[in-house]
Amino acid sequence: MITIRNEEEKDYSIVEEMTRKAFYNLYIPGCTEHYLVHIMRKHNDFIPELDFVLELDGKIIGNIMYTKAKLVDENGQEKEILTFGPLCIHPDYQRKGYGKRLLEYSFNEAISLGYDVIVIFGSPSNYVARGFKSCKKYNISIEGGVFPSAMMVKELKDNVLDGRKWTYYDSPIMQIDEKEAQKFDDSLEKLEKKTLPSQEEFYILSHSSLN
Repeated sequence: MITIRNEEEKDYSIVEEMTRKAFYNLYIPGCTEHYLVHIMRKHNDFIPELDFVLELDGKIIGNIMYTKAKLVDENGQEKEILTFGPLCIHPDYQRKGYGKRLLEYSFNEAISLGYDVIVIFGSPSNYVARGFKSCKKYNISIEGGVFPSAMMVKELKDNVLDGRKWTYYDSPIMQIDEKEAQKFDDSLEKLEKKTLPSQEEFYILSHSSLN
């Protein structure tokens, strides 16, 4: 039986441990995603209503968290939007469709709360099938007019973005203090840090942009 519900305080340590196991050594030796989860819940931009866990037969195997972000056009007009992350599925249950279920459920809930745009950074192969498109197609860049290859956009409401130039700003909570993240990781069960090919793939994608 699959259940998707809001995360509760009793789930916090379970979700953080799951996130650590899912991301450890994936993008860098070690990871910081579990620390982000740990500190995100207390930030003003965190949206508790869009913090979900997916349970399989009563066991938590997935989690997604959303924060507020914003777009600013050339005239300084701001538009409040969403970003999510980490999206986490327990390593034993990945590539089985659970992430898709969690995403689609969260999209519907976001719409019911009145949100109409999501911007994320990630691997396009994981998200284009869920309706995300290149940020350049929506004329959304980061500061400096750069269109990162890993930045993607999903309209939750058709044609809500009108083609004008936007600049994307995420929540300050996303700017992780590496030293604090390491201190938090050191307080947990020791895991071996490794250098893996996926880290080079992440480096290439995260440092590339579209012309």
